[in-house]
Amino acid sequence: MRAVLRNKIIEVCDKKIASKGENVGVSFYAFFKNKNDDPELLMEAAEWWIKTHHLDHFEKAAKIKAMVVAGE
Repeated sequence: MRAVLRNKIIEVCDKKIASKGENVGVSFYAFFKNKNDDPELLMEAAEWWIKTHHLDHFEKAAKIKAMVVAGE
């Protein structure tokens, strides 16, 4: 995973957790604007989320952040 995506995921998860608490859920779409302005990065996130880790559509932000920080 590229550093730009890793940093974006951590930033978004931190914001979601801070505003809605530890149990807030996210999908990989949470890391992107409604416009698809970076399709390659979106596909990288989707592949990591769906193909690599077989995650559900929504997962706890704290879980996703922990996975990214651990380099999974």
